Amino acid sequence: MAARGLNKVMLIGNLGADPEMRYTPNGRAVTTFRIAVNRTWKDPSSGEQQQDTQWVRIVTWANLAEICARYLSKGRQVYAEGRLQTRSWEGQDGTRRYMTEVVAQEVIILDRGAGAAPEAEPALPEPGEGPEEGPGEEELPF
Repeated sequence: MAARGLNKVMLIGNLGADPEMRYTPNGRAVTTFRIAVNRTWKDPSSGEQQQDTQWVRIVTWANLAEICARYLSKGRQVYAEGRLQTRSWEGQDGTRRYMTEVVAQEVIILDRGAGAAPEAEPALPEPGEGPEEGPGEEELPF
């Protein structure tokens, strides 16, 4: 059997700021946001509780991007599932810069926002019904 690759990420975290929605030149919505993902463990030598926080950039496209921009806000807890993508560009100082992000195909809101009525929660796509794949790098608006 031939070896195949797997690029799948599943995260639960809290938004660090409100999402930002933009449109590509051809009119496709793209929303980005960052989530804080916490990891807690007990230090084997001291027995003390330790915590580490990783900030992860999430990118959503098309209908999912519009839903995320509408319903997500700073502090909300979400489950995001997608694939890792690394982009590179040349900075103003001439050095090569890299950014790794998660291109999400599914986002589920895990908490209720302040004052949100049950019917206000979005109906996000079912697995396999996610948004179309994102565009090539040349189409990114940022």
